[in-house]
Amino acid sequence: MTARHKKLITTMQENAPHDPKDTREIREATTTRGLLGEIVRFAIIVLPIVFFIRVFIAQPFIVSGGSMDPTFATGQYLIIDELSYRFSTPERGEVIVFRYPKDPSRFYIKRIIGLPDETVTINNGAVAISTKANPIGFALDENYIQFSKDESSVKKLGPNEYFVMGDNRAASSDSRSWGPVNQDMIIGRVLLRLLPIANAGINPGNIDYQL
Repeated sequence: MTARHKKLITTMQENAPHDPKDTREIREATTTRGLLGEIVRFAIIVLPIVFFIRVFIAQPFIVSGGSMDPTFATGQYLIIDELSYRFSTPERGEVIVFRYPKDPSRFYIKRIIGLPDETVTINNGAVAISTKANPIGFALDENYIQFSKDESSVKKLGPNEYFVMGDNRAASSDSRSWGPVNQDMIIGRVLLRLLPIANAGINPGNIDYQL
Protein backbone atom coordinates (compact mmCIF):
# COMPACT_ATOMS: atom_id res chain seq x y z
CA MET A 1 0.00 0.00 0.00
CA THR A 2 1.42 3.39 -1.02
CA ALA A 3 1.76 6.36 1.29
CA ARG A 4 -0.95 8.07 -0.76
CA HIS A 5 -3.35 5.25 -0.10
CA LYS A 6 -2.49 5.29 3.63
CA LYS A 7 -3.23 8.98 3.76
CA LEU A 8 -6.49 8.46 1.96
CA ILE A 9 -7.62 5.80 4.40
CA THR A 10 -6.76 7.98 7.37
CA THR A 11 -8.59 10.90 5.90
CA MET A 12 -11.61 8.77 5.21
CA GLN A 13 -11.63 7.63 8.85
CA GLU A 14 -11.40 11.20 10.10
CA ASN A 15 -14.21 12.32 7.88
CA ALA A 16 -16.44 9.31 8.49
CA PRO A 17 -19.96 10.15 9.74
CA HIS A 18 -20.41 9.74 13.52
CA ASP A 19 -23.14 10.10 16.08
CA PRO A 20 -22.63 13.20 18.32
CA LYS A 21 -24.28 11.26 21.13
CA ASP A 22 -21.41 8.77 21.18
CA THR A 23 -18.89 11.58 21.66
CA ARG A 24 -20.98 13.11 24.42
CA GLU A 25 -21.25 9.77 26.25
CA ILE A 26 -17.51 9.23 26.02
CA ARG A 27 -16.89 12.74 27.33
CA GLU A 28 -19.37 12.28 30.18
CA ALA A 29 -17.88 8.91 31.14
CA THR A 30 -14.39 10.39 31.19
CA THR A 31 -15.57 13.34 33.27
CA THR A 32 -17.29 11.00 35.74
CA ARG A 33 -14.17 8.85 36.15
CA GLY A 34 -12.09 11.97 36.68
CA LEU A 35 -14.49 13.28 39.30
CA LEU A 36 -14.51 9.96 41.16
CA GLY A 37 -10.74 9.91 41.06
CA GLU A 38 -10.58 13.40 42.55
CA ILE A 39 -13.00 12.40 45.29
CA VAL A 40 -10.90 9.35 46.15
CA ARG A 41 -7.69 11.38 46.22
CA PHE A 42 -9.37 14.05 48.36
CA ALA A 43 -10.60 11.41 50.82
CA ILE A 44 -7.13 9.83 51.07
CA ILE A 45 -5.62 13.20 51.97
CA VAL A 46 -8.36 14.64 54.17
CA LEU A 47 -9.63 11.64 56.17
CA PRO A 48 -6.37 11.05 58.08
CA ILE A 49 -6.27 14.75 58.94
CA VAL A 50 -9.88 14.70 60.15
CA PHE A 51 -9.18 11.54 62.16
CA PHE A 52 -6.12 13.13 63.78
CA ILE A 53 -8.06 16.28 64.67
CA ARG A 54 -11.02 14.25 65.94
CA VAL A 55 -8.90 12.03 68.21
CA PHE A 56 -6.13 14.32 69.43
CA ILE A 57 -7.20 17.95 69.01
CA ALA A 58 -10.96 18.55 69.13
CA GLN A 59 -14.22 16.66 69.11
CA PRO A 60 -17.90 17.57 69.15
CA PHE A 61 -20.37 17.05 71.99
CA ILE A 62 -24.07 17.77 72.31
CA VAL A 63 -25.33 18.99 75.67
CA SER A 64 -27.93 16.79 77.32
CA GLY A 65 -29.60 17.82 80.58
CA GLY A 66 -30.00 20.98 82.62
CA SER A 67 -27.08 20.79 85.07
CA MET A 68 -25.33 23.76 83.41
CA ASP A 69 -28.39 26.02 83.03
CA PRO A 70 -28.45 28.84 82.16
CA THR A 71 -24.92 28.74 80.67
CA PHE A 72 -25.53 25.70 78.46
CA ALA A 73 -28.82 24.11 77.45
CA THR A 74 -29.88 20.76 76.07
CA GLY A 75 -29.19 20.37 72.35
CA GLN A 76 -26.37 22.90 72.12
CA TYR A 77 -23.49 21.74 69.90
CA LEU A 78 -20.02 22.22 71.39
CA ILE A 79 -16.45 21.68 70.19
CA ILE A 80 -14.07 20.49 72.90
CA ASP A 81 -10.40 21.48 72.85
CA GLU A 82 -8.41 18.35 73.72
CA LEU A 83 -4.99 19.81 72.94
CA SER A 84 -4.48 22.67 75.42
CA TYR A 85 -4.33 20.49 78.52
CA ARG A 86 -1.43 18.56 77.02
CA PHE A 87 0.66 21.70 77.51
CA SER A 88 -1.06 23.44 80.43
CA THR A 89 -3.19 22.58 83.43
CA PRO A 90 -6.92 23.26 83.78
CA GLU A 91 -7.84 26.62 85.32
CA ARG A 92 -10.56 27.63 87.75
CA GLY A 93 -13.66 28.91 85.98
CA GLU A 94 -13.14 26.86 82.81
CA VAL A 95 -15.98 24.64 81.60
CA ILE A 96 -14.73 21.14 80.88
CA VAL A 97 -15.95 17.80 79.58
CA PHE A 98 -14.71 14.73 81.45
CA ARG A 99 -15.42 11.07 82.02
CA TYR A 100 -17.79 10.48 84.92
CA PRO A 101 -15.65 8.89 87.67
CA LYS A 102 -18.37 6.39 88.59
CA ASP A 103 -18.88 5.32 84.95
CA PRO A 104 -16.07 6.32 82.54
CA SER A 105 -18.24 5.49 79.52
CA ARG A 106 -20.35 8.60 80.28
CA PHE A 107 -19.30 12.20 79.69
CA TYR A 108 -20.19 15.13 81.95
CA ILE A 109 -19.88 18.88 81.47
CA LYS A 110 -19.16 21.04 84.55
CA ARG A 111 -17.22 24.07 85.72
CA ILE A 112 -13.89 23.86 87.57
CA ILE A 113 -14.24 25.33 91.06
CA GLY A 114 -11.36 23.84 93.07
CA LEU A 115 -7.79 23.08 91.97
CA PRO A 116 -5.38 20.38 93.20
CA ASP A 117 -4.33 20.60 96.87
CA GLU A 118 -6.97 23.25 97.66
CA THR A 119 -9.81 23.01 100.15
CA VAL A 120 -13.31 23.82 98.90
CA THR A 121 -15.72 25.04 101.58
CA ILE A 122 -19.42 25.50 100.85
CA ASN A 123 -21.39 27.41 103.47
CA ASN A 124 -25.12 27.80 102.79
CA GLY A 125 -24.37 27.64 99.09
CA ALA A 126 -21.51 30.19 99.11
CA VAL A 127 -18.20 28.77 97.88
CA ALA A 128 -14.80 29.62 99.38
CA ILE A 129 -11.33 28.35 98.52
CA SER A 130 -8.36 27.97 100.85
CA THR A 131 -4.78 26.93 100.07
CA LYS A 132 -1.54 26.36 101.96
CA ALA A 133 -0.44 29.84 100.94
CA ASN A 134 -3.81 31.33 101.89
CA PRO A 135 -5.30 29.26 104.74
CA ILE A 136 -7.88 31.95 105.55
CA GLY A 137 -9.30 31.50 102.08
CA PHE A 138 -11.26 33.64 99.65
CA ALA A 139 -14.86 33.60 98.49
CA LEU A 140 -15.79 33.07 94.85
CA ASP A 141 -17.96 35.70 93.22
CA GLU A 142 -20.54 33.54 91.48
CA ASN A 143 -23.05 36.10 90.30
CA TYR A 144 -23.72 33.95 87.23
CA ILE A 145 -25.54 31.38 89.37
CA GLN A 146 -29.32 31.61 88.95
CA PHE A 147 -30.35 28.34 90.57
CA SER A 148 -28.60 28.08 93.93
CA LYS A 149 -28.85 25.49 96.69
CA ASP A 150 -28.39 26.09 100.41
CA GLU A 151 -25.95 23.45 101.60
CA SER A 152 -22.67 23.14 103.47
CA SER A 153 -19.64 20.89 103.05
CA VAL A 154 -15.84 20.83 103.09
CA LYS A 155 -13.61 18.93 100.67
CA LYS A 156 -9.80 18.75 100.68
CA LEU A 157 -8.42 17.99 97.23
CA GLY A 158 -5.39 15.86 96.56
CA PRO A 159 -2.77 16.18 93.81
CA ASN A 160 -4.28 16.14 90.31
CA GLU A 161 -7.83 16.41 91.71
CA TYR A 162 -10.38 19.01 90.57
CA PHE A 163 -13.62 20.00 92.26
CA VAL A 164 -16.29 20.57 89.61
CA MET A 165 -19.83 21.89 89.87
CA GLY A 166 -22.72 22.55 87.53
CA ASP A 167 -23.98 26.10 87.18
CA ASN A 168 -27.46 24.86 88.04
CA ARG A 169 -26.55 24.15 91.66
CA ALA A 170 -30.09 23.06 92.51
CA ALA A 171 -30.11 20.25 89.95
CA SER A 172 -26.52 19.23 89.27
CA SER A 173 -24.84 15.95 90.12
CA ASP A 174 -21.21 16.93 90.65
CA SER A 175 -18.24 16.82 93.04
CA ARG A 176 -20.54 17.68 95.94
CA SER A 177 -22.08 14.23 95.70
CA TRP A 178 -19.53 11.92 94.04
CA GLY A 179 -16.21 13.63 94.71
CA PRO A 180 -13.43 15.28 92.70
CA VAL A 181 -12.33 14.51 89.14
CA ASN A 182 -8.81 13.28 88.51
CA GLN A 183 -6.93 15.13 85.77
CA ASP A 184 -6.55 12.00 83.65
CA MET A 185 -10.35 11.83 83.36
CA ILE A 186 -10.62 15.28 81.78
CA ILE A 187 -11.25 15.23 78.01
CA GLY A 188 -10.80 18.96 77.43
CA ARG A 189 -12.28 22.40 77.78
CA VAL A 190 -15.21 23.88 75.87
CA LEU A 191 -13.68 25.84 73.00
CA LEU A 192 -16.63 26.65 70.72
CA ARG A 193 -20.40 26.71 70.83
CA LEU A 194 -21.56 26.24 67.24
CA LEU A 195 -25.29 25.77 67.71
CA PRO A 196 -27.64 27.44 68.15
CA ILE A 197 -26.14 30.08 65.87
CA ALA A 198 -27.60 32.88 68.00
CA ASN A 199 -25.45 31.70 70.93
CA ALA A 200 -22.34 30.73 68.95
CA GLY A 201 -19.02 31.86 70.36
CA ILE A 202 -15.46 31.09 71.46
CA ASN A 203 -14.73 29.93 75.03
CA PRO A 204 -18.40 30.13 75.97
CA GLY A 205 -19.13 30.14 79.68
CA ASN A 206 -15.58 30.61 80.95
CA ILE A 207 -15.36 32.76 84.08
CA ASP A 208 -12.39 34.83 85.25
CA TYR A 209 -12.88 35.08 89.01
CA GLN A 210 -10.36 37.95 89.35
CA LEU A 211 -8.95 36.55 92.59
